[in-house]
Amino acid sequence: MHEIDAVWMRGGTSKCWVFRDADLRLPDLSVDEVLLRAFGSPDHRQVDGVGGGTSTTSKAVILAPSEREDADVDYTFAQVGIDEAKVDWGSNCGNCSAVVAAYAVREGWVRPTGDETVVRVHNTNTGQLILQFLATPDGVLDEEGSTAIPGVPFLGAPVRMGFVDPVGRTTGALLPSGRAAETVEVDGLTATVTLVDAGAPVVAVLATSVGLRGDEPPAAIDADPTLLARLDAVRRAGAVRMGLAATPADAARAVPKLALVSATDAPDADVRLRMLSMGQVHPAAPITGSVALTFAARAAGTVVQQVLGRPGEDLSSLRIETPAGVVTTFYDVHGGAPVVGVVRTYRRLSTGVVHLPQLSSPDTAA
Repeated sequence: MHEIDAVWMRGGTSKCWVFRDADLRLPDLSVDEVLLRAFGSPDHRQVDGVGGGTSTTSKAVILAPSEREDADVDYTFAQVGIDEAKVDWGSNCGNCSAVVAAYAVREGWVRPTGDETVVRVHNTNTGQLILQFLATPDGVLDEEGSTAIPGVPFLGAPVRMGFVDPVGRTTGALLPSGRAAETVEVDGLTATVTLVDAGAPVVAVLATSVGLRGDEPPAAIDADPTLLARLDAVRRAGAVRMGLAATPADAARAVPKLALVSATDAPDADVRLRMLSMGQVHPAAPITGSVALTFAARAAGTVVQQVLGRPGEDLSSLRIETPAGVVTTFYDVHGGAPVVGVVRTYRRLSTGVVHLPQLSSPDTAA
C-alpha cells in the first residue's frame, strides 16, 4: 500500500486533489496509472477512489518549486478521466489554478511580503505565466472566507489571478484558422464558430446557429444525448481546423472546450454563455475559457463580438452571464504584455493521505 500526501481543495467552481510532484513518482508506475487508480477510474461513480464522478471534481493539481527565473511554482494540471482510463494533460484548469498560490505559501516555497503577496505560477501544460495575488496582512496568509463568486454557495478566500500574454499558447495564434468566424458542417448541422486560443483553445459557437436560444438550463442540454453528440462533433471538427488533431476521432476529450454564446438582455452582463467541458455543461464557466472569450470579444468579426452587438476592441472587462451568475473578467497590461484574469476564491477542504493499492504497470506485470 502506497501512501501519498495530498490536500483536497476547492478552487473556483472546481474541486481538486493537490499533490507534490515528487510524491507521485512511484517505482515502476507512470503518473497516469497512479492518478487513475487513486481517483477510481474508469468507473462513472469512481466509487473505489477519491474522484467525485463529475468533470469538475475529477481533477489533480501537481506542484513543485520552480527553477525558472520568472516563476515561483511549477503547476501541472491533470483532468482525470471518469469512464475512460485516460488522463488528459492538454490544457489548464483556471479554477483549479486558484489553489496554487496559497498552497505554495503554506509549503514555505513563497514567503509572504507585506499586506499582499504575489506568487508567480508557471503552468507546464501551456507554458502560461499566471500572477496570483493573495491577502497577507502583516505577512500572514489570510484564508478566511470573505468573497462570493457565481457557482459557489459559500464565501471563500479571494485570489486575483491574471494570465500574462495568454494568446496562442497551444496553437501559436489567437485565431488558429486565420478566420474571425467560419462555418462547420457536421451531421447535417451547420454551425457558425470562432476558433480561439487564449488561456485555452475554445470553439465558440453561435448558439442560434445550432438551433438553441442560449439560455437553456444545463440539465436540459445534458439530457439530450443527440444534441451533445452533434455539439461534440462540431468541437472535434474545430480541433482539426485548429491543428490540435489530425482527425476528429483523434481530438482530446478535454481540448478544445466548446462555448455556446448568445446575446443577453441581462442589465449586468454583456454576453450569455453555456460552456461544455468533458461532454457536459459546466455549472458556471471555466476560467481559461472566459479568458479566451474575452480576447474573442476584442477581435473584430468573431461570434462573441457579433452577440456583443458593438465593437469590443477597447473592452477593459467582459461580463459573462453563466447558469450560476455573472463572471466578470478584466483586461490589463503588465510589463508591456496583455493580462486577462478574474477574481476566484478557494478553500482547503481536507488534508491527509491518499492510500493507493499496490499496482503493477502493464509493462512489468507478470
